[in-house]
Amino acid sequence: MIVVIGATGFIGMYVVDELVKHGKEVIATGRNERLAPMLERMGARFVKLDITHEEDFAALPEEGVEGVVLLAALLPANATADLDENENAADYFMSNCIGTVNVLEWCRHHGVKKVISSCSYGDTSGAWGTGRAITEDEPRSFSFTGDHAMYVITKNAANDTIEYYNQQHGMQGASFRFPPVYGVGPHGTILVNGKPYKSGIQTFIERAEAGEDIELWGDPHIKRDIIYVKDVARAYRLALESEKTYGLYNMTSGTQLDLEDQARAVIEVFGADKGSKIVYRPEKPNNTPSFLYSMEKAKRDFGFVPEYTDYVEMMRDYKAELESGRWSELEGSAAARAE
Repeated sequence: MIVVIGATGFIGMYVVDELVKHGKEVIATGRNERLAPMLERMGARFVKLDITHEEDFAALPEEGVEGVVLLAALLPANATADLDENENAADYFMSNCIGTVNVLEWCRHHGVKKVISSCSYGDTSGAWGTGRAITEDEPRSFSFTGDHAMYVITKNAANDTIEYYNQQHGMQGASFRFPPVYGVGPHGTILVNGKPYKSGIQTFIERAEAGEDIELWGDPHIKRDIIYVKDVARAYRLALESEKTYGLYNMTSGTQLDLEDQARAVIEVFGADKGSKIVYRPEKPNNTPSFLYSMEKAKRDFGFVPEYTDYVEMMRDYKAELESGRWSELEGSAAARAE
């Protein structure tokens, strides 16, 4: 039996789907009860749980759990605080640090050794733009300002806490370091410093579908390492099945996506014959960094090799999933983004 904590969120939904399809019994937890029927249709059992409430863990089974996927967290894209007016550091610590301790304590008391969490690629932002593949051994280097700072700080603390439980209590904890994760979900609009903005990929898709031009600001050849959500879900399954899983893992495609190639792929898949063109605006500012991460450790420890490294194929699958309607409840659930 696998417990997926934060199953009502974007990645959580896909992880549950992947595990059930491969014969796993799954307990899916979250705060958003509106998505419970969707999870139950997948074949999971839903349990309402808030990781900041110790008493909620009493609803989980006391035996038979072989592993936990911990995805519940407070993320910048869901944080409503405008840092120019308010401070939400305590909220990040409560969700991402105390919540992690609550999960680890439940696991320790019930003999569950394997916990796989998630964290931010922002902890190595100082190494972006270097042109080299960043490994898990890269020293932490990040900004202490901006709406992502407290997320990175608290996720670093959570990772260190997991390692403490590994060494002090003989657990087998791990964490996946994510770049942007693409896939159908409730993130067409994200929050930046508490204010809503349409995400870049959503903007590209909508403009291509409408036959409108896509503007590329600044350098059109910025290269980023992203990952598709189906690869993420499969990686969690493989990591749960391996006895070698331990510590921090980069969880990316291991390849760089050129911004211009991204726009061309979106036009090809979503705007074929609709007249959408790329318009170059080099005079406009674009602070998006270039980065690449090494995937060797995940390949070595649990045999993970990303399947979606061709962006056109990724977008074709993305479009097929959109048109299937199977994720429509997740797409429309603003509350799901807070998981």
